[in-house]
Amino acid sequence: MGSNRNDSFLRLIQHSQRGKLKIYLGYSSGVGKTLAMLQEAERLYENGIDIVAGFVDTHEREEAEFLLSKIESIPPKKQIHRGIEITEMTLDAILQRQPSVVLVDELQHTNVPGSKNARRYEDVEEILGAGIHVISTLNIQHLESLYETVEQVTGIKVKDRVPDRLLSQAEELVNVDITPDDLRQRLIEGKIFLPGRPGNLVSDFFKPESLEQLRELTFRELASHIDLKRRTQIADEFPSNPDQIMVCLSSNNLNCEALIRYASRIAGRLNKNWYAVSVQNLSETKPVAEKGSNRRVADTMALARELGATVFTYKGDDAVKTILQFAREYRVGHIIIGNSERTLPFWDRIRGKKSIVERLIDGCQNISVTVFDTRQGGSSASSPNNEQPLVIKKEITLFDKLPQNEWKELVMNAKVVVLNGAMEKEKAFRLLLQECCKTRPDIDEQEAWKRLLEREKQGGTYAGSEIGIPHARLEGLKEAAVIIGVSKNGVTDKESKNRARIIFLVLTPISDPNGHIKILGVISNMASDTQWRNAMLQEAY
Repeated sequence: MGSNRNDSFLRLIQHSQRGKLKIYLGYSSGVGKTLAMLQEAERLYENGIDIVAGFVDTHEREEAEFLLSKIESIPPKKQIHRGIEITEMTLDAILQRQPSVVLVDELQHTNVPGSKNARRYEDVEEILGAGIHVISTLNIQHLESLYETVEQVTGIKVKDRVPDRLLSQAEELVNVDITPDDLRQRLIEGKIFLPGRPGNLVSDFFKPESLEQLRELTFRELASHIDLKRRTQIADEFPSNPDQIMVCLSSNNLNCEALIRYASRIAGRLNKNWYAVSVQNLSETKPVAEKGSNRRVADTMALARELGATVFTYKGDDAVKTILQFAREYRVGHIIIGNSERTLPFWDRIRGKKSIVERLIDGCQNISVTVFDTRQGGSSASSPNNEQPLVIKKEITLFDKLPQNEWKELVMNAKVVVLNGAMEKEKAFRLLLQECCKTRPDIDEQEAWKRLLEREKQGGTYAGSEIGIPHARLEGLKEAAVIIGVSKNGVTDKESKNRARIIFLVLTPISDPNGHIKILGVISNMASDTQWRNAMLQEAY
């Protein structure tokens, strides 16, 4: 670690009355971020700086433990959550102590439920607001705008993420880097602590090609940060370019979050203000708005605000005219829009009708338009009202391990359907219920739907290994009914953030509680069989 960087932050501490943030950034766990942070802490302490450790996880490494012992540590607090003792940073004690500098490891950490702030980065923002300088650590995969990119690179969905603004607000970013070969050797030697990660996730994440791409993402982020600082200094001396960035959103699009993250990164690279605009076409408004679509738009707009956008919602007779009018009024120079998920019918093409994207491009003058492929991840290409699952009648294999009984036969003969595209839990459950009712006229669909929702409120029915088992007991039902849905892209539960690829929808007579339990037991045994799950997914496609 070069002394110039440490001296630079030392000068900032000595001359600034406001809290400054410094982040040690790495491309993976194990590169040495915490150790580098502690080495700087030792240097600052020797220079007479009042520095304390707010929260530092050494993972019992001797060198890190030795460095940590040289400075004062704020005692962490221990909380019990679901029977497990969890150690958390004591925010109030740090604010009361009022040190000059505090070390806060793992910026992306999610605090235990019931804490003052939900996330550790929010704790850090509060500490900075109190005039205390913070030195922290972060891995590149935890950046919000890189969520889809990291998933494509590693195949892993990163749950703990921080807004990109944390990096832009940081006074200094320091790259902690070792070669992927050296990192993998550290993994082999057991020098990298990876809590709660199954072996297959570790192997996927630490593939040489994955590490190389994550490392490249880190270099790009650092270069972008340096360029942003340079352009910010220039902007202080010269008038800024008035052109702003605008991203257009639609409730019909199932992948708006990816579009928002893309726009956020473009805005960050160009150092421009940006707007997220949702336009509802009045001519296409349905009498009753679909609940899932409204929630999806609200969630997307919330993410846009989190990433720094100014959010607007409009209604108009012509979406393209509304977009162009907004662009003129707000001096927009760059429009980002998702490709239309609705293809125009052949006869409309013959009559010269154009899609929204084509009309927008035609209507733009001196405005650049970027069309982002929102179909990534398998978004459905049909409207919510017309979307139907593809029904596949198959015999389910690999049940030899289960004893023969009537409940096994019931599940074996269940209809299997493929749920097209990524979708939310309630929509998937409704589609499965509708399909089930087609062959079971004795099922009261509305009553069954009501009971399923009531059961979900009592507690989520998503089990481990990406399995969902929505179930309900119904009055007047003659015999149990089971239908299986398979989704390549996953059925998402917004509240728990869980994702299921195989859904068993189970309806049983309220008069037969014993049968209900036995069916769930059969399904549980099947779901725990990795070979069966893999074969099931292969058969479905």
